[in-house]
Amino acid sequence: MPCQALRRIGPKLVRRRMLEEDVNEMAPARRRTTLDLVALGVGCTVGVGVFVLAGEVARDVTGPSIVVCLLGASLSSGLAGLCYAEFGVQVPYSGSSYLYTYVTMGEIWAFITGWNLIVFFVAHTATVARAWTLAFDNLLGNQISQTLHESISPNVPQHLGEILGFIVVGLMLLLMELLTLRNRWIFPVSKVVTLVKLLALSFVIISGFIKGDLHNWKLTEEDYVKAGLNDTSSLGPLGSGGFVPFGFRGILRGVATCFYAFIGFSIIITRVEEAQNPERSIPMGIVVSLLICFLLYFGVAAALTLMVPYYQLRPGSTLPEIFLHIGWTTAYYAIAFVFLCSLSVSIFGFMFPIRNLIYMMAQDGLLFPVLARIQTSTYMPNVSTVILGIIVGIMAFFLGLTDLLDLMSVGALLAYSLMALCVLILRYQPERRNGVKKAQEQEENGQAAEKLTLQELFFPGSPTPTPLSGWVVIVCSSLLVLLLALLCLVLAHWPGLLSGDAGAITVVVLLLVLITGITGVIWRQPQSSTPLHFKVPALPLLPLLSISVNVYLMMQMSAGTWARFGVWMLTGFTIYFGYGIQHSLVP
Repeated sequence: MPCQALRRIGPKLVRRRMLEEDVNEMAPARRRTTLDLVALGVGCTVGVGVFVLAGEVARDVTGPSIVVCLLGASLSSGLAGLCYAEFGVQVPYSGSSYLYTYVTMGEIWAFITGWNLIVFFVAHTATVARAWTLAFDNLLGNQISQTLHESISPNVPQHLGEILGFIVVGLMLLLMELLTLRNRWIFPVSKVVTLVKLLALSFVIISGFIKGDLHNWKLTEEDYVKAGLNDTSSLGPLGSGGFVPFGFRGILRGVATCFYAFIGFSIIITRVEEAQNPERSIPMGIVVSLLICFLLYFGVAAALTLMVPYYQLRPGSTLPEIFLHIGWTTAYYAIAFVFLCSLSVSIFGFMFPIRNLIYMMAQDGLLFPVLARIQTSTYMPNVSTVILGIIVGIMAFFLGLTDLLDLMSVGALLAYSLMALCVLILRYQPERRNGVKKAQEQEENGQAAEKLTLQELFFPGSPTPTPLSGWVVIVCSSLLVLLLALLCLVLAHWPGLLSGDAGAITVVVLLLVLITGITGVIWRQPQSSTPLHFKVPALPLLPLLSISVNVYLMMQMSAGTWARFGVWMLTGFTIYFGYGIQHSLVP
């Protein structure tokens, strides 16, 4: 039960995290300001998404309406960011959503969250490796790609020729791994590179207003004919023109893919123990970094689609190439160099949390103990680093950029949904201010005295949470997650819904009635009055809205993405039930 996990598992984990803070160099000094956290969040968020993703999504998925997709993705990420911010205040120790889920919901859900975060971090590193290759190739005037296609492709399969480019990236990652063993210089360099990146993106946005053409947002069939295309039927996957050439379904698919562009803010949570005032700087860092990232993405996407008609964007094209379209060659090389440096720093930012997460899961007994071995001279895990490097290499070799982005999005959306559920559950649990023993006695006495009646569901007799009201919230929240998943599945994949099919409409209405009723039951339960510097407003609506949006976006993913994600989760469950469940902290 989650309340038992909070009573037994949570304090044990938190006490151990506190003890680990006192172990020599393993304990980071609290010297990070809010500005440091904002710079880290912006630096890790604004990277591949703005460099490659914007062009890919605009060309094949959304067209100019990518600006609408970015708004939807930012709102979804903002809801998740609010949940992260509250947990950062409640549990001011590093561990990201893995620790928070462990404290709230128990071991199995913590393992699922941690395993999803691992695939997110690994896929992100592989994505950055691909983007780094593109940036390096851009800086050299695309000579590498031209040489591979001209001299290697005739003799070997094309994908093997592309692998040779990732060998260079592998060597780069190895060299950077040697440098990241000492991380004191990461924050100063990150702030400098982030500042330069902001200036470069501001230049791109201003250029879009100067050289952009608003007509590119309202293309017609005549424009395709002038461009050398016979008619819209010959466009194939390029849509039918206008601001929304791929229709409403294209916008929904674009929101699901663009969600990746905003999920770098979770890196801030991994630096809780280094923040000077985590209760204030963590929420502020998350909110400010998300706002800055949205403004940048919105401006760059608008500039991109105004300067270049979406159907003229090449597959695999990068942001600097828009300056070749308008004849600004110097700007092309300058922006390419900035993003080369930016992507390198982005790899640094995600190397630490993934190693720390695997280290904590191994320390908790959920992963093999060899992954928790550290190098005594640097206090950094070394075995896990080698294994991660191999997995990253395999993913970068055999998965395309869009496949990696979708895989990251699925893992992040599921982890964020669990985080929202944790916030919903924990806010309605009894307070435990006077020790674990007293809380346990209160729960045992409360369960013996209270009885669940229909009146208690809607009119609880206590103004503060009780064990019974906490149990009611747990059960109702679980039912809501199942109903929301079913509703999203119907809305996303029932073909007769838009045509007015009576059966589909009846099912949707019935599900909405059930969801509204159960939400009302949760709303009537007493909330915890523990003062916090930050709380998610409008409970239970905002966490439920976050879960709904996340689940609906997951329903937009392709079958191939779910197949790859299923293989990853099957591997994780094999490890957990074959090893972790027998060696975990749970007695």
